Amino acid sequence: MSDMPAGIIGLTPISGSVGKAIEFGQWLNGEGFEPWEHAFVTLPGGLILEAEPGGARIVPCNYSAIYWCTAIYKLLPVDVTDEEFTRVGESLKGTPYSFLDYAALTTHRLHIPAPFLRKYIQTSQHEICSQLVDDYYYRLGAHIFTDDRWAGDVTPAGLYKRDQELRA
Repeated sequence: MSDMPAGIIGLTPISGSVGKAIEFGQWLNGEGFEPWEHAFVTLPGGLILEAEPGGARIVPCNYSAIYWCTAIYKLLPVDVTDEEFTRVGESLKGTPYSFLDYAALTTHRLHIPAPFLRKYIQTSQHEICSQLVDDYYYRLGAHIFTDDRWAGDVTPAGLYKRDQELRA
């Protein structure tokens, strides 16, 4: 992990019932069943920024099974400095987490009329892991998704599929 440059998104599986629940939520959101339930982004010094139920944190990477989104990484401006990677990571540290975003995304995907959901996702000030890394990239000047999806409409499986598209 220490040989990875700052700014690369990593995807990893989550074991147990939480991982299965996230996988099911991603399936309900139209992403299919993929083995990636958690997303994080690398920072300088072998650290990562990741969303957790207690809030986003910056910690050393302790994951072993990792899919690196190297194609998405190429969307970042080439002139981003380590100081900028760190500054944006620090600005997102502590961002609250909410499993309710999965429910909101699924409701949207199933076309259940609930107009408040878009506002909820965009203004609630909390982010699941994949939303956090998408926000990180946005703050550095990169747009991972170029379709007409809602801001925040992103799952770990969606990041995996986007990286696969960019590789093709």
